[in-house]
Amino acid sequence: MSKPKHIRTLADNEAQAVARNVRVSPRKLDLVAAMIRNLPADKAIAALTFSRRRIAQQVRKTLESAIANAENNHQLDVDQLVVKSAEVGKSIVMKRFHARGRGRSARIEKFFSHIKIVVAERAATEDAPAKKTRKRKDVAEQKAA
Repeated sequence: MSKPKHIRTLADNEAQAVARNVRVSPRKLDLVAAMIRNLPADKAIAALTFSRRRIAQQVRKTLESAIANAENNHQLDVDQLVVKSAEVGKSIVMKRFHARGRGRSARIEKFFSHIKIVVAERAATEDAPAKKTRKRKDVAEQKAA
């Protein structure tokens, strides 16, 4: 007898990738994750590629893994993918010490993090939000002023 099948927690148009025990603090990793939330997948990869933060390359690899999972495991269209969520969580903390003067010590904490990236396929009707256009009356008022 085998185990029961694992119930999928994501929707049919979503895929995810998880990176565990990433050697960076959750606060720093959340700054990089905030850069890519709600962006189209191709723009998110471009933003991470040219980011100057050290951890951005590892987040980019995780995002590319989520895109590959969407394409290969769930047959989603890569061109329609959007980063639905990028969640950061705490992991272990390595505790070290630094010798200080007069026989004392100072604590050093080395943080680790988890990151989970979920990409979703947007529907064809969900295009980018329409740009706000000025009405002719507004333009005429500005010219008169």
